[in-house]
Amino acid sequence: MATVLPENEEAQRAWDGVLFDRFVHFKHLIVSSLALHGAAAMKAFPPAEGDHVLDIGCGLGDTTLQLAELVGPTGSALGVDISPRFIEAAEADARELGVANGRFEVADVQASPFADTFDYAFARFGTMFFASPVAALRNVHDALEPGGRLCSLVWRKREDNEWMYRAEAVVKPLVEIPEETEEARCGPGPFSLANADTTSTIHQAAGFVDVALHRRDLPLKIGNTLEEAVEFNLALGPAAEAVRLAGDEGNAMRPKLAALLREALTDLVTPDGVFGGSSVWIVTARRAD
Repeated sequence: MATVLPENEEAQRAWDGVLFDRFVHFKHLIVSSLALHGAAAMKAFPPAEGDHVLDIGCGLGDTTLQLAELVGPTGSALGVDISPRFIEAAEADARELGVANGRFEVADVQASPFADTFDYAFARFGTMFFASPVAALRNVHDALEPGGRLCSLVWRKREDNEWMYRAEAVVKPLVEIPEETEEARCGPGPFSLANADTTSTIHQAAGFVDVALHRRDLPLKIGNTLEEAVEFNLALGPAAEAVRLAGDEGNAMRPKLAALLREALTDLVTPDGVFGGSSVWIVTARRAD
């Protein structure tokens, strides 16, 4: 059983419970949309053939399998996630695809150092939910070989991510989140590393050098139809988290919130689906030689 620190146990319950179910339900949107940012980061800052790669917060494992393909049969990719159910799903996909150089482990990256060492570490939106990001990234830093590289993706400020922010702006003023709730919180949230200075300082405190942030913007699909986009925003993201944490009161408000979201998202509808703008930092850094 993987060690999970007390401060991360609640987040594990959230990701291994209702959030896993919702991610699987919307996998067709999440993987295809987030993969666009991930592919751009891998293309701009790829691992080398033969590298041993660590994939942090691998979720359903599609990034780990992409990295395994990039490093080739002489390299390897290890995907880690705090959620056992995400890891089980990732392992099932790897078996089905016959990927021999990709493997997965349940891990709280913040809890303890890695037993293995790596040439390259990657994270596609997997570093924003650490209770103590410096401690977690220090473990990643220490697991890299001298000169080893880190490439991670984090969301920039919420206002530049209308695919999530439009719904948040509608929902949060209307939903009161109680101080005490039976629902598990997922961690600090998707915008915890949005500030460039904060993110640079955290990586430097973890021991990394040559920390750089590269901005990338593109539209992301949040639904094939307007109704699916509304459903998506009430299932995942800051707006959905507010509704979930509000419990019965949040659920009672869903019809009203859905109607308001239809209005707020209407102008994002295109013949190819519903698209909202997104903006990320591609964070690059390395362990000193």
